Amino acid sequence: MPEQWKMICRLKDMPLAGARMVQRGLAWQDLPGVALFRAADDTVYALLDTVPCLGGPLAHGVLMEKNLMGPKHGWIIELDSGRLVAPVQAMARMYAVRIQDGRIYLDVNELNIPASKAEQALAGSYAVLPHVQMAV
Repeated sequence: MPEQWKMICRLKDMPLAGARMVQRGLAWQDLPGVALFRAADDTVYALLDTVPCLGGPLAHGVLMEKNLMGPKHGWIIELDSGRLVAPVQAMARMYAVRIQDGRIYLDVNELNIPASKAEQALAGSYAVLPHVQMAV
């Protein structure tokens, strides 16, 4: 399946060491979004906005260099690998990011792949999740 890159926002509009949310699916689908994080070196990471094994939103985490730290439960995710290293070990779902001419792009086909068995069942007869929308 060929890549279909969709512009999400401009790099300069992303808060440094902050998060921005991208919604997935249709309005009636209650799906976790994708959290974008911009590191100090302008690297942008895109992860499913769910803490692996523990639940809760990743977007509430605090970016510390190349790690994302949970303010309440003390979880730590290495952003280069998506690996949850504390308090348990697991993997966060990561998405490909392309930065071109100062704009951030995500692959729509990759975003449309169900992130869980529940999403896969929800997509069922509706096929893939048809669009990605930038959260305001």
